[in-house]
Amino acid sequence: MEHFDTICNSPSQIYHSALPFSPSSSWLRNYYTTELSQEVKVVRGLLTEWGTCFRTVALHGYPWTLVCWKDTIAVGLQSGDITTLNGITGIQVAILSGHTGGVGSLAFSSDGTLLVSGSDDKTIKLWDIQTGGVINTFHGHNNCVLSVSISVDCTTIASGSDDKMICLWDIQTRECHYLMEQQEQVDCVSFSPADPHYLISISGGMVKQWDMDGHQIHPTYEGSHLVFSLDGTQFVSCQGAAVVVQNSSSGAIVAKNGSKHHCCCSPDDKLAALAVGSTVYIWDITSSDPYLVETFIGHTDDITSLTFSSPSSLISSSDDKSVKFWQICTSLTNSVTDLRSMPLSPSPIKTITLQVRDAITISTDSDGVVRTWDLSTGQCKASFQTPAKKHRWADVQLIDSKLIFVWFMGRKLHIWDVEKGELLQTADGPRIAIRDIRISGDGSKVFYLTSASIWAWAIWTEGVLKKVGDGFVDGESLVVNGSKVWVYSSSGEPQGWDFGIPGSPPIQLSNVPLLYAGDTKLWDTGLFRVKDTATGKVVLQLVGRYVRPVDVQWDGQYLVAGYVSGEVLILEFNRHLPLQ
Repeated sequence: MEHFDTICNSPSQIYHSALPFSPSSSWLRNYYTTELSQEVKVVRGLLTEWGTCFRTVALHGYPWTLVCWKDTIAVGLQSGDITTLNGITGIQVAILSGHTGGVGSLAFSSDGTLLVSGSDDKTIKLWDIQTGGVINTFHGHNNCVLSVSISVDCTTIASGSDDKMICLWDIQTRECHYLMEQQEQVDCVSFSPADPHYLISISGGMVKQWDMDGHQIHPTYEGSHLVFSLDGTQFVSCQGAAVVVQNSSSGAIVAKNGSKHHCCCSPDDKLAALAVGSTVYIWDITSSDPYLVETFIGHTDDITSLTFSSPSSLISSSDDKSVKFWQICTSLTNSVTDLRSMPLSPSPIKTITLQVRDAITISTDSDGVVRTWDLSTGQCKASFQTPAKKHRWADVQLIDSKLIFVWFMGRKLHIWDVEKGELLQTADGPRIAIRDIRISGDGSKVFYLTSASIWAWAIWTEGVLKKVGDGFVDGESLVVNGSKVWVYSSSGEPQGWDFGIPGSPPIQLSNVPLLYAGDTKLWDTGLFRVKDTATGKVVLQLVGRYVRPVDVQWDGQYLVAGYVSGEVLILEFNRHLPLQ
């Protein structure tokens, strides 16, 4: 499953990608050792065991919401389309088109034959999952529909909107037979999975419970996100900075976090999943003292929705335009081991520098830690803490046996001697935001990119040397080769300049590097391929956890990538192959 896309696109990638990237302890890899391709060697980045994320599906748009019923997944996209996927393979089954605004809420009927969608186009649609056709469209809201739910007996649809209204729709007549006005926008409405006459809503950060006559049946309390357990006997809600499991006997606090939340409950009511930013936390909620059992790291942008597909499988969607399938360790779900003391995960990698002449690669992370890695063994040679914690733009290079680290913070350029722990100099940066920063190949300059220009700063003599401006629009990242610099953006072709000609302004280049570094926006295709230019054969194709590196460096023999998970990947290619 982890290499599903690769094998479907090219069966020969079983030998070039699937087997080489199978964990070192896996039966498959050990049994088929003689079948491994000799063209690519994984120096660092190979797992010892299969990871928790066993499938990543790349989408063609931003997912706003995600629901699952048995082996069918529905994903609501910002474009207005709804994509349905096979819940086991992740293969796209159908695209449901009809909304003219983003789809922010979806709900399956109890038997999985119907799907309800709410959209920014102010409408609710009822879909036949078998045919993909629209059964009914419900009009009546005056603003975006933020939440929808369908009763367990499939007779009523509840919708909440930005117009501060909750509507109860009769599916047969398509009429709103009850309207409940709220003080603020309605962020969530949900029928109980067990009782068609029991509804919960969230408006203005307050949770209310209703009967079908619009009567509030329980006291109001705080909450910002809510989901029922499968049997309807309890629900999980976010209350301020806490996630609370509410049932007849307990209101146990599951987790405390002050960030954007999405939560869901497992079908057997034993686990709760909480998304904070791009990370998923799994909690055991079977006792009055819930505890953390697993943490999933792999998305590169905020998670937009979560759902359990089984008691031990979780599916998540993210603003990184992907859907990930996670396997919860069965030994954890069946044990009471308290993992609250488990060590924190490494900090996200921010930059990677490949220096083949010194046989090393250098990484920096978001905590300002600089590490050097041996290219031939993949071992970490040294680790240094710098003052650049929580920096956004930085680069590092070994220059004349000195490990030099540069970063922007507080609108100032800082140049730091890593091994001595000394600040060499600071300089005022531009008044507009920096988008990327790179050290030149000879170590004499720092290039930094703004939205409208490239600046070259002399590291040792200080001062701005040269500047290029107004020749490109909306640049996002830089690639540097010696004194040559290329600017990449999502809206146009890469552009390059040579800053290395003495006494001359930068000269625009016509050629473009075959492989370049950049943030995850530049890897949206979901495929990462390396080809033999002589034969056209795909030598390597990366999928899943390897597809979206934060930064990449490549020299034809070595490819090095850094990931938001804190991992560094080092690949060595057969140097006799004419690769691109």
